[in-house]
Amino acid sequence: MKIATWNINGVKARIENLLHWLEEANVDIVCLQEIKSVDEGFPRERIEALGYHVETHGQKGFNGVAILSKLRFDEVNRRLPGDEEDEQARFIEGVFSTDQGVLRVVSLYLPNGNPVDSPKYPYKLGWMERLHRWTQERLSLEEPLVLAGDYNVIPEPEDAKNPQAWVNDALFLPQTREAFRRLVNLGLTDALRATTREAGTYTFWDYQAGAWQKNNGIRIDHLLLSPEAADKLQAVEIAKHTRGWEKPSDHVPVVAELAMAQS
Repeated sequence: MKIATWNINGVKARIENLLHWLEEANVDIVCLQEIKSVDEGFPRERIEALGYHVETHGQKGFNGVAILSKLRFDEVNRRLPGDEEDEQARFIEGVFSTDQGVLRVVSLYLPNGNPVDSPKYPYKLGWMERLHRWTQERLSLEEPLVLAGDYNVIPEPEDAKNPQAWVNDALFLPQTREAFRRLVNLGLTDALRATTREAGTYTFWDYQAGAWQKNNGIRIDHLLLSPEAADKLQAVEIAKHTRGWEKPSDHVPVVAELAMAQS
């Protein structure tokens, strides 16, 4: 089973790229972030025509997450618990049946947090704390769980072409990286780093200053796996070539392959 995460940076603007990649990659479950669409405006018909079930948690103009799945949804949960006043659409969980029991998959879009001297940074850290508490509860179920998304976290210096350029950025501040480590240390596995330590492994290249052409990238899109999911991990691929397409997202898909199948 292939499970992917992709910050699409506007599903309507990138729909042709998305459809092309879905046909090319034949992925079973795709977690999208930054769909920038309300639920009723999401172009579900063209995606459903490729054999996917579609669930969204949208928001007008910005944010928004979705899960596209060839497996039927047994359950869908929207919004990260812990703050009833948080209206930002950043979290959706899908529950599926497989040949090895329940599979839980989350598409999450963690706040950027910049500028750091504004309320946006405390909101980011608070969101990460809520995610930590939620994950701790889910891990107690001892089920395969995949937390897939744009975390807006550069975990280590090796995850940036030029780490020095990010030292004052919310994505790389010590508090951000510590919160990410605390999450991982609950018992999660960073799928990509479990399969490679290769330098220059990035998932995002800015549209500015020729970042793509210079490979001036960062790794901020992650698939974190519960122990039960990590045991089934077979491979991880970054679909880097999609960044070179016409009208690309500034992120590329990251795909993990697990030794599971539809029930």
